Amino acid sequence: MAKKGNADYVFEASWEVCNKVGGIYTVVKSKAYAMKAFYKNYFLVGPYVSDKSLLELNQKEPPKEIKEAFDELGQQGLKFYYGTWDASGSPNAILIDFQSLVGQKNEMKKWLWENYKIDSLNSNWDFDEPVIWSWAVSLLLERLANKLSDKKVVGHFHEWMSGVPILYFKTKNVNIASVFTTHATILGRTIAGGGDDLYGMLESMNPEKEAYRRGVQDKFLMERACAQTANIFTTVSEITAIESETILGRKPEVILNNGLTLKKFPTIEETSVKHLMTRDKIREFLTFHFFPYYSFDLRHNLTFFIVGRYEFKNKGLDVLIKALGKLNDKLKAGNTKRTISVMFWIPLGNTGAKMEVFENKNYYRHIKNYVDWHANDILKLIVEDVVSSKTPDVHSIFTEDFLNNIERDLVQFKRQGNPLIATHNINNENNIEMLNSLKEHGLNNKKEDKVKVVVYPVYLDGNDGMINLSYYDALAGSHLGIFPSYYEPWGYTPVETAAMGVSAVTTDLAGFGRFIKPKIKQDQKGKIKGIYLLERYQKSEEEVVEDLYKIMHDFSSLNHEERVQSKVAAKNLTKYVDWKHFVENYMDAHNKALE
Repeated sequence: MAKKGNADYVFEASWEVCNKVGGIYTVVKSKAYAMKAFYKNYFLVGPYVSDKSLLELNQKEPPKEIKEAFDELGQQGLKFYYGTWDASGSPNAILIDFQSLVGQKNEMKKWLWENYKIDSLNSNWDFDEPVIWSWAVSLLLERLANKLSDKKVVGHFHEWMSGVPILYFKTKNVNIASVFTTHATILGRTIAGGGDDLYGMLESMNPEKEAYRRGVQDKFLMERACAQTANIFTTVSEITAIESETILGRKPEVILNNGLTLKKFPTIEETSVKHLMTRDKIREFLTFHFFPYYSFDLRHNLTFFIVGRYEFKNKGLDVLIKALGKLNDKLKAGNTKRTISVMFWIPLGNTGAKMEVFENKNYYRHIKNYVDWHANDILKLIVEDVVSSKTPDVHSIFTEDFLNNIERDLVQFKRQGNPLIATHNINNENNIEMLNSLKEHGLNNKKEDKVKVVVYPVYLDGNDGMINLSYYDALAGSHLGIFPSYYEPWGYTPVETAAMGVSAVTTDLAGFGRFIKPKIKQDQKGKIKGIYLLERYQKSEEEVVEDLYKIMHDFSSLNHEERVQSKVAAKNLTKYVDWKHFVENYMDAHNKALE
């Protein structure tokens, strides 16, 4: 394992530098502080996106050789923004406004065809735009390589969107060592997302034919060319390496696992305090969402959740819903006090919260405020009764006016029917597979149901008008995060969940799941797991559903002390995924590229 980086300069390019689109943003941003510790001259390169970039970039004057390159390329109409990214470690960042090159896109695509047989004849703007940007990256780094001719320079490129420089350097003989990282293959994600058995297809697949059949040939051919041309090819996990070897035709030389900056997360003591505070906010939401129709004992309720993009099969929503149906049947048959509320924090297109939910909240807040207004008087009467050795009763504590007003408010608060499954008006709601599957498997929020479900289709930004919790606070207030993914090259959500001191489920088809599997066995014994591994590789759907049901049922059977032990076990397992360990793999890749 490399203990030092041999490069004098490292330029790391990603479409997600100062531009949050997906998980790569977290990868690049969270490890920047650790990269700076190894490299004196470390620069991130991204696109200039007008409504995002300057919110994240603190502009400053660039170093002499970089400013010279900016000025030279400025004559071609390119504009550059230089400064430090608003990230831990304040890494240097270069953002490129590439609009002046848009008119040259056909010449670029012709060059890609003639030199690398990348067929982009029928491509759309989602292919063309990053290609134009990464062509601009090529021009900049070529200029800088000439100015730094006596230095060892590494260019590290994430995903096909930033891959043009790898091909450009090879053809133009530019003296920059290249590293390419694929986080998920385009073809693999497309096949898995389409509901096909990706891992069963790998042995017999013709990747190029499959890419054309599915209409992703432009991105696939670009990705394959980058993987095969780079000095060093890397990916983020063992499971993606298996996929890449077949689909892209090259076995990765280095695995670059994704980490977190764990010092930014609360300690286990702090997570316990945060859990109590944020749990109460979730319970308040459950009160105004469910209690107008019927009530249940929130002291015996556990909150499970899934969070992430809406990919019904890839994220394992299909098996989760089936397993929840089994769990609901089991708990109903057992006549237990235990209830499970399951939050589906899955963003979906919507036109705002449903009026019914707003009204429920407003009536609830009115009742709560009325009680708060009289709280001091009520408290005095309770204390007087207690110190007088009287048993407090309703009529000695509450005035007749108070009781009459509360009764009127409760009449308005109460509703007929069942609580809503979705809190918001989701676009094309009747055709959302997740919603239809919940109903199909008996998860209808009836009074007798022990598993209550809520589809909450907005981002958790702390200001959504309902729960009003940020992403991490929502995690902290829950009891179990469930991520039964079928296709997940790494999977940050179970790591973040565990880092917040909450138990989590991951799978052996997720990069993180495969990485953490031996550590779970090594660190934990018996039923207290902290992080639960659901085995999906070469398993039938029926087996997966049954195993997930058992994990959830076992967890719901834990007592409070055992759940606390599980929180501690989950938190302790995250020590293995700190960037301070994983960043050395990057040094290893860069050093090998220079060799």
